[in-house]
Amino acid sequence: MQTIQKGIRCKSSIQYVSRPDLPKLAYQKVKGKSPGVVFLPGFASTMAGQKAEALQEFCRSLGHSYLRFDYTGCGTSESQWTECTLGTWKKDVLFVLDELVEGPQILVGSSLGGWLMLLAAIARPEKVAALVGIGTAVDHFVTAFKALPLEVKKEAEEKGEWTLATKYNEEGVYRISMDFIREAENHCILQGPIPVTCPVRLLHGLKDQDVPWHVSMQVAERVLSTDVDVILRKEGQHRLSEKEDIKLIVYTIDDLIDKLTTLV
Repeated sequence: MQTIQKGIRCKSSIQYVSRPDLPKLAYQKVKGKSPGVVFLPGFASTMAGQKAEALQEFCRSLGHSYLRFDYTGCGTSESQWTECTLGTWKKDVLFVLDELVEGPQILVGSSLGGWLMLLAAIARPEKVAALVGIGTAVDHFVTAFKALPLEVKKEAEEKGEWTLATKYNEEGVYRISMDFIREAENHCILQGPIPVTCPVRLLHGLKDQDVPWHVSMQVAERVLSTDVDVILRKEGQHRLSEKEDIKLIVYTIDDLIDKLTTLV
């Protein structure tokens, strides 16, 4: 940990950690009891979102540790997100688990963060106490691309880029490189059993127009854990960031902390 401590500098409450041969990661941390909570944002999203903020307040009030961070190329972390792959961000999550937190953590993954939390739980089972997925987007870009009409796929492959409409940025589109899609195929996990045995909670909006709610059902069926709940919000959108949605997320984590603390 010593080399990492040297690489940390404070800028307001955001800290930066240097990594050998990798871009610096920006993060915010609240010290507290175990199990801690780590928030994994969605695609091209940051640690400054409503859910990330609300969870920090909740963990602070409860006295449990909490960490939120920006993936490489996102928010205030170094590099450009257009140069990143799913594997890049998986490395970020594993680094956070290995170097920035202590003891088992509850991973809360929003959208693409839900895919990353499962990959992290497979790679570091001893570091993951439980998972909470919000609109979990497992295998999402690969599945969505494969479902496109043949001529659209062909055009994207010729251009080397897939232009995907979105309401989450000013431009109104995500420009996703074909390299990103091809690399993401290496991380797809819905084809068979998912070797995750910790408690899993999956929250999904029935009005999610980005990732169908049945993806959470597929995850629930495929994880090896028997302690799995799926909660569907009738009026819920993809981000589940309305006041009542956030209350439910907080309640779900609170319940898991109770359960895990009782087990100890």
